[in-house]
Amino acid sequence: MLTEHLAPDAAGLARACALLEAGALVAFPTETVYGLGGDATNDRAVAAIFAAKGRPRFNPLISHYYSAEAAFTDGRADGRAERLAASFWPGPLTLVLPRRAGARVALLAGAGLETLAVRVPAHPLARALLAALPVPLAAPSANRSGAVSPTTAAHVLTELGGRIAAVIDGGPCAVGVESTVVDLTGPAARLLRPGGVPREAIEALIGPLASATAGGTVRAPGMLASHYAPRLPLRLDAAHVGAHEALLAFGPPPTGAGAQFQLSAAGDLAEAAARLFAGLRWLDDEGARRGLAAIAVMPVPDHGLGAAINDRLARAAAPRGFTEPASGGHDAVHQADADSPACAFPTPRG
Repeated sequence: MLTEHLAPDAAGLARACALLEAGALVAFPTETVYGLGGDATNDRAVAAIFAAKGRPRFNPLISHYYSAEAAFTDGRADGRAERLAASFWPGPLTLVLPRRAGARVALLAGAGLETLAVRVPAHPLARALLAALPVPLAAPSANRSGAVSPTTAAHVLTELGGRIAAVIDGGPCAVGVESTVVDLTGPAARLLRPGGVPREAIEALIGPLASATAGGTVRAPGMLASHYAPRLPLRLDAAHVGAHEALLAFGPPPTGAGAQFQLSAAGDLAEAAARLFAGLRWLDDEGARRGLAAIAVMPVPDHGLGAAINDRLARAAAPRGFTEPASGGHDAVHQADADSPACAFPTPRG
């Protein structure tokens, strides 16, 4: 694939919009770092983001919007969120909010959680792009997972040239450090990642922020071995299935399941990644409705996106209550994966 280098003009914006609406990936500048944009409502586009970055786990992605009003149609805002948005949006602040029941954002973009990370960027090109699109953009940093965040189009091409459709060149990013991430899903607001908006400025509006690491291990994606777990227990690497089980299928399935959801009949890992969270939720609900005892999961190849799928499934199948050490998790402070957050987003689910 030849990655197009688009000019920051009307023609470049039109081309970027056409590619994004077709489900392709386009890197674009924000005031913090360059983001790897994809249609946040399109499961396949979101799965392609993980594949392009070589991201080892399905971490939550920040969804970018043109306005606070648009962001709050998908994430539920309280008074704290409204005050912060009025003061710092557009700008380098990300808010983690409870996901609304009718949210458009793909479950994969939110890592299957009941929370969403939302931001309204200030860069004029990002704003022009978002104004022209009918959907928000999921946009982690436009680099390989774990690499240094890109602040120029040249950085993006070095990292992702040949792996994405285009980059629109807006010059160097003005801020150059990632957005501040604040969790507003609980009674106490928490600072998950320091960034472009100072902690002191936020606390002046909504009061003290708790630390992401206060009180021990953070309840966050990647930091618990048993996480995103459905109510029904999971049985991995299933070659056979019983009538008392629901089946999460990949490729030709065995017969006899009490309910079945096919990730990809053709064995396509990108399709499987795009359907994973929806499939687990459907089987959990359908299995409970039919009185089934467990979810049997067929083997998925452990390469490419398959590694991320298997990581997610292993965590969902782990014994409840077993906690990984925080050093093995995705703490907001020490992750290098920029404005995506490979940072830690908490879940309000019990």
